[in-house]
Amino acid sequence: MLWEDALLDAKKVTELNPLSHVGYQLTHAALRGAQRYDEAIEAFTIMLSKLDDAPEPHIRDLRQLYVCPSEVEDAIQRAVWVELEYAPLRLLNTSTGLLCDRAAQLNSFKISPEYKDLLSFITKREDLQMERIKEVVAMHFRCVLLSHRWEETEALLHHIQDKNVRELKGLGGIAKLQSFCQIARDAGYFWAWMDTCCIDKSNNVELQESVNSMFVWYRHSALTIVYLSDVPPSSQPGALARSVWNERGWTFQEFVAPKVVRFYQKDWSLYLDDRSPNHKESPAIMEELESATGIDPQALISFCPGMRDTREKLQWASKRVTTVQEDIAYSLFGIFDIHLPVIYGERKQSALGRLLQEIVSRSGDITSLDWVGQSSEFNSCLPASITSYATPPCSLSSLSEDEIQIAVSSLQNIVAVDSASKLYDLLENMNTPLFANCRLRLPCIAFRVTEVKRRRGDAAHSMYGVKADGLRDLLITTDETLIQFSRAKPTRQTFFLVRPWDRRLLELPDFADEAESVEDLSESESSSGSLGEEELSVLSEVHSRPLRLMVHLGQAFNALLLAQQRVGEYKRVASDHNITAQVKDTASIDIMNIRTLDIL
Repeated sequence: MLWEDALLDAKKVTELNPLSHVGYQLTHAALRGAQRYDEAIEAFTIMLSKLDDAPEPHIRDLRQLYVCPSEVEDAIQRAVWVELEYAPLRLLNTSTGLLCDRAAQLNSFKISPEYKDLLSFITKREDLQMERIKEVVAMHFRCVLLSHRWEETEALLHHIQDKNVRELKGLGGIAKLQSFCQIARDAGYFWAWMDTCCIDKSNNVELQESVNSMFVWYRHSALTIVYLSDVPPSSQPGALARSVWNERGWTFQEFVAPKVVRFYQKDWSLYLDDRSPNHKESPAIMEELESATGIDPQALISFCPGMRDTREKLQWASKRVTTVQEDIAYSLFGIFDIHLPVIYGERKQSALGRLLQEIVSRSGDITSLDWVGQSSEFNSCLPASITSYATPPCSLSSLSEDEIQIAVSSLQNIVAVDSASKLYDLLENMNTPLFANCRLRLPCIAFRVTEVKRRRGDAAHSMYGVKADGLRDLLITTDETLIQFSRAKPTRQTFFLVRPWDRRLLELPDFADEAESVEDLSESESSSGSLGEEELSVLSEVHSRPLRLMVHLGQAFNALLLAQQRVGEYKRVASDHNITAQVKDTASIDIMNIRTLDIL
């Protein structure tokens, strides 16, 4: 009632001087306090007109301090578009039960008390920059996303279009949707999203945008609810690890992307009755997920999309399955921060091939070539199935720093420094792998195969003894039938065992996250002409890099077997086990081994 008293006082001020802006300014404040926002905005508009019409110049000058409601509306709308940039295109309004597109989402906000309060609150120009606008907009548009396993009956777009989902009748998908929206609403969220019914899959443009944006949507969700339909109420620890939710392709990104996740059982009760706000911070739940997925909890919490740790991410995805075969690749677009066309019907090998081709092209990362199994029809250097990455990356023993120093000292008496430096310079200037139009141009160190001879193996696989110039003899197991030959009985077809070139062996510093300041450079230039200990250490390191590289090249490596197809074109021979090769003599490696091969 105090605001009503204030309103009466404001009216008295207005009656005393109808031409003054003061009475309307007081009226605006009183109406805002009484939450009569529309009337408050009207009183403020009249106040502005009184300032414009005031006869005194110093009163008219006050008008410059204020903004009209239309300017405030524009500022709010800009904040809304920024907030919705990372939100799904269609959202379910948990209050009305209606599915809303962008226009409907904005209109819903404009009729909300939060919007009117904000519009009536901001009166001065300086207020347009206030964090209050961003805070109110962000709070209103907080969105809850659902992660679940699709079942036989799901609520689809045409089931809920222009309908109140709360009033729909039915079991299965409809009941799931209603329970999800109710959970979101009870938690204080206005908006919810479920993949079965919030995407128009008949609209190719919308489908493309949705698939390529889904990781970002989950990443920016206020909360992701994971519904475990196969985990009964009051389940004991371990039920989550056994859920098929852990095996689905799309649920991989739906778990690693969000910052806040909560697990619900079949009856929509919290898993293990864990009422903490974020189950990603629950040690018991995260340990259970680690046992199910083999993924370290810390890696999940600190997960970053992109090309870093490519091979590890592929291994995480290798045991996942999807109903639609192309989805095994499409569900990883966001994991690697890649945007590609979605072409349902292209088949699994083509979809996976396009994804891996883009990874290699953009990052130069060759770890995706580390697999065992069948070659893809897309390119023989890529696997036919994601399951080929289930085997952990080839991990060969590495030398300690002391062992490297001993080896370098030994090479100094054997290898000419100029020869080692030429090899180092050549490799340093090698281009990164180029992958385009299903063709891979692979920089590598190649060793020509001189003998292939079949050995006795099991019925399912063929085993071959292989000799190559400069390499120790080795065995290869493959389903493919290889031509047998030797120096005495040569073949016209050329075979190579190759080491894909890995720039990390150069031991160059990574300048991606660091830069030398101008001040540091100036100080260095102005210092005395004599070299300090640090400068001498750097010079010593630079001079030793060629020999250190040769030491690394002398260690065992994961090789690819390539068979010539046409002149200048090769095909990878797939193997059921990693091919581990090693040079006979480190000092024998020279620039003649360095090649760039075209692989189909």
